[in-house]
Amino acid sequence: MSTLVCFHAHPDDESIAMGGSIARAAAEGHRVVLVMGTDGRHGETPADLAEGEALQDRRKAETERSAEVLGVQKVYWLGYHDSGMTGWPQNKEPNSFIGADVEIAARALAKILHDEQADVFTCYDWHGGYGHPDHIQVHRVGHRAADIAIASGQNIRVLESTMNRTRIAQMMEQMGGGDFDPEAPADDGNPFGTLQEDITMAVDVTEFVQVKRASIMCHASQVTDSSMFLQMPPEVFAVAFGEEFFIEVGQTGGAPRGWFM
Repeated sequence: MSTLVCFHAHPDDESIAMGGSIARAAAEGHRVVLVMGTDGRHGETPADLAEGEALQDRRKAETERSAEVLGVQKVYWLGYHDSGMTGWPQNKEPNSFIGADVEIAARALAKILHDEQADVFTCYDWHGGYGHPDHIQVHRVGHRAADIAIASGQNIRVLESTMNRTRIAQMMEQMGGGDFDPEAPADDGNPFGTLQEDITMAVDVTEFVQVKRASIMCHASQVTDSSMFLQMPPEVFAVAFGEEFFIEVGQTGGAPRGWFM
């Protein structure tokens, strides 16, 4: 049995980005640990928050339910606040993740990697998939934490979760287009995700797509009945999310099928 530690920015990112891979690893008997960089306090605020209930409280509870569905055995919270999107005033709030000292945050994460004796560690690609500042900070903090752990003698395989821009564009074309253009500038001005030629691993999660869907549905405050995820019939969802994509530095691109556990 190996230990997989997955580092994500906000509650629900674990489900959307790599819920299938997490479920697969857990089903195969590996220990899976989830680390959340922020509390998600600047997400969509649902109308049914109870008196005295903060959005971050709701999202923490949703994450715990999602983790249970996926088979995650432990959830850690780094303790930072959601920074909001690029240019939002929340970027400058005290304790926002984007304003965190990378070295301090990385050392806290490296301690988790050490304590959990991580064999495989995932963070995000260089622009966090779509340029969200907290996602970019996950990349920075994640790689620095891995460097610290490796320098201390730990043997950790490091992978970056990403999205296959080439495949998304092909699917959009097959469906007759739509409002979403993966080639258009995302939050940081760069296109969405990563070209297939630069992706080093496509993980088959076909058997776990419905677990992934159930995990996404746990985040009800952010995923409404009108969301694209729940609008998809199960068979369409399976086609769209039957693979998850990763980049491992030094490996060959082209998105060959593989598995990191």
